[in-house]
Amino acid sequence: MQLQAKTRVVNSKGLHARPCHALVTKALEFQCNVRLATDECEVNAKSIIELMTLGAACGTELTIQTDGQDAEAALAALVGLVASGFGE
Repeated sequence: MQLQAKTRVVNSKGLHARPCHALVTKALEFQCNVRLATDECEVNAKSIIELMTLGAACGTELTIQTDGQDAEAALAALVGLVASGFGE
């Protein structure tokens, strides 16, 4: 099952190393494929190197796409993580 949701980066420093690590750690908890996209780029959310190439600043709209058996749970967890500002 393929799902997607849009959310915005709300933490003031955007997707720097700490939020990217948090995203990868959370994405790796699930078996499904997880992709993260901006208007300009789409990457594997289970790769910190790929996530850091997004350069998503505060206010950037992200599309989170999940595909696989636990896609719904993964999508909810990742949208929640981004919406929380990664605890920053």
